[in-house]
Amino acid sequence: MNNLLDVKNLFKTYQKSTGLFSHKKIEALKDISFHLKAGETLALLGETGSGKSTVAKILVGIERPDSGEIQFDGLKIDCCDHNATNRRIRYIFQEAARSLNPNQKIADILHAVLRYSTTMDNEQRQQKIAETLLLLGLLPEHANYYPHMFSGGQLQRVALARALILDPKVLILDEALTALDPSLRAQIVNLLLELQQSTGLSYILITNQLRLVRHMADQTMVMYQGRALDYAPTQQVFKAPEHDYTKKLLASSPS
Repeated sequence: MNNLLDVKNLFKTYQKSTGLFSHKKIEALKDISFHLKAGETLALLGETGSGKSTVAKILVGIERPDSGEIQFDGLKIDCCDHNATNRRIRYIFQEAARSLNPNQKIADILHAVLRYSTTMDNEQRQQKIAETLLLLGLLPEHANYYPHMFSGGQLQRVALARALILDPKVLILDEALTALDPSLRAQIVNLLLELQQSTGLSYILITNQLRLVRHMADQTMVMYQGRALDYAPTQQVFKAPEHDYTKKLLASSPS
């Protein structure tokens, strides 16, 4: 099976001010490469500042790498053109439900996404919204609700609906499950796995939750200070990690 996503040799630096006329170069990514097949999950694992979110922001065009290449379905994509990737790769941030405008109905929020990124007319948008809500275990009439009218689990489903309504091929979950309590997290994880099985959706899972990685990820990349230390099938990373940092990371968390 060909790779859906190929990321090759990404480098990214930032300039941090250390005084009135002085700056320090921060190397956020150092030669990061990986691939992702349709229907697979890649976990990016590492502590804060390891470069995980920088990878995600480059993939969706929020950041531009200093060098490197990204191919999607065999075609090179422009790393600085968000419009070129916003339908194919969608990004869900941590506590994504909080980003929903409390003064807008869910229908208005989802209509705005479709108006911006598609040529659908109003009737087609309404049909797509109803189909997406049903896919995520909600009802079409929920489109007329405001965010405060939903439970926490329902809000997370609405956040997923906003990402999935454009039928992406890759969904980036940047600590998107961290804020949920264990029972809600289990529900959303099961929903994500069901969607993956039925649609072939691929995930990039950014998290520090080792149990979640073992449960969801086919591949795992362990990152530290912008570098990839271990990159292999998940079970191999957990059973026979190559790098000392990975061994310490795995040992620091309860089994």
